[in-house]
Amino acid sequence: MINKSSKDLWIYRRAARVKKSQKFLLGGLIIAGLISIIRFGDWWFREEHIGNFGLFIILSMVLWYGMLRLILIWINYLGLRRPEKIPAPEGLSVAIFTTSSPGEPLSMFEKTLEACAKISYPHTTYLLDDTQDPAFRKVAEKHGAVWLELVGIPGAKAGKINAALAKTEEEFILVLDPDHIPFSNFLDEVLGFFSDPTVGYVQVSQGYYNQYRSFTAAAAAEQTYTFYGPTQMGMSGYNCAVAIGANCTFRRKALESAGGHGTGLAEDLVTAIRIHAQGWKSVYHPAIVARGLVPEDFGSFCKQQLKWARGVHEVLFDEVPKLWAKLSIWQKLSYLTIGTYYLEGFTTLIYLLIPFLFFWTGLLPAQMYFMEFLKFGFPIALISLAIYLQVQQWLCHPSHESGLHWRGMVMKFACWPVFLLGFILSILDKKIPYIPTAKQAVITKISPFAKPLLIQIFLFFITLGWIIYQRIYILSEVQILASTEITYGMLFFAFIPFLMAIFSLYAVWESGRLKVTSPWEDVKIESISAKDPSQPTQ
Repeated sequence: MINKSSKDLWIYRRAARVKKSQKFLLGGLIIAGLISIIRFGDWWFREEHIGNFGLFIILSMVLWYGMLRLILIWINYLGLRRPEKIPAPEGLSVAIFTTSSPGEPLSMFEKTLEACAKISYPHTTYLLDDTQDPAFRKVAEKHGAVWLELVGIPGAKAGKINAALAKTEEEFILVLDPDHIPFSNFLDEVLGFFSDPTVGYVQVSQGYYNQYRSFTAAAAAEQTYTFYGPTQMGMSGYNCAVAIGANCTFRRKALESAGGHGTGLAEDLVTAIRIHAQGWKSVYHPAIVARGLVPEDFGSFCKQQLKWARGVHEVLFDEVPKLWAKLSIWQKLSYLTIGTYYLEGFTTLIYLLIPFLFFWTGLLPAQMYFMEFLKFGFPIALISLAIYLQVQQWLCHPSHESGLHWRGMVMKFACWPVFLLGFILSILDKKIPYIPTAKQAVITKISPFAKPLLIQIFLFFITLGWIIYQRIYILSEVQILASTEITYGMLFFAFIPFLMAIFSLYAVWESGRLKVTSPWEDVKIESISAKDPSQPTQ
């Protein structure tokens, strides 16, 4: 359990305004970072550094894939903007779509629909239901929502949205996941941006209210903080902010021009790229006007990541090539960057294997002094950290979201086998079913997703034992002295992921001991504040 107060989560939050002086400082850091990368590249690509030529090529491709992604993230930050809020015009016709699926807890819908009923801008809420449980209809009607029974519609959530589009007429549609509890000012925050007739959708930030339930929940939330702050704000500046599965408001005409809501495991990304390809603009409004749930247990988190990894690669291999000519340069870069994110499963595997390959076969991709590597690589790491901390001033809720986000990094590492599996399934064109993310902790003794981590830890201990045995009983004193630096350097590169795996296993262990709760039952709708705390009291 993460011990941190959540008493002020139910207050409207918005990212800070972007000042020129702040962007100037950020630009200086980015220039310094680019210089450090160029300096590192000049050192890296020296002939004397080549060990095994084939392995050096593979290692270089993996390393510079990461460097290129880092550079693109920095350039994206230069586009940072926070759009000024535009008052919502009166008289717009607005629908809220939320979907229900078999197995989802009824009490969660009770809370979400109650909150939807309190949204101040006139609207109609629709519950798109395929549970075949009459209790869901009663809950919808209790809170003034229109119940639409949509059983057996292909395309999961997106299929139900498209079926509901054919049965409704509202000009604007807010897609709200059922685990997200909206604030009363939600629609007032977004509808004004549609005054520009070229805006196809408006995405707002995602906030959470169960991130303090477990290590996994905290990590899942940490992985999103920067994305829903400076990253999306930068993408919005380049007109390539993406739609997310929840909290996105669409113009009906934009959805219709794109052939309806996209289907698939990454239906939100499919929808975004198709709408952009039709020439519509997107707006990212960095405000928290709803809070939802993140997975609380290790297994549920990994299943969610597998679904996303497989779905994102569908976009990369299917949607991007078809729509390439219709996208702007920044949109192309954005979707390529997002589409290749889960290749980190493959790159992490390469990094993991290199030390073990050296210790067991003697093969070495690169012949470099470890201290020289630190000398040229450390400035990149230091400047990267400085940039990461600098952009946190544009987080939506800095007092809760700022920090090193180490749990998020641990869980990202823990999921490298999941990312790799998603990539392999994409190459083989193997489908996996769309399964809604668990809304409550799923208690199991040990997740099968933990097995690769256990193998990695076992391999580390076996290798460490072999190294010790060699240096005590096999190698001569001269050989020991000659191999000391490379041995300890490689041990360092093997120890870091070993440590990450150990922390990951804590999340696995904790997941078997969680108490299953319904966190939405503790939320008091009447206590949600739509007032901006940064504004003076009138």
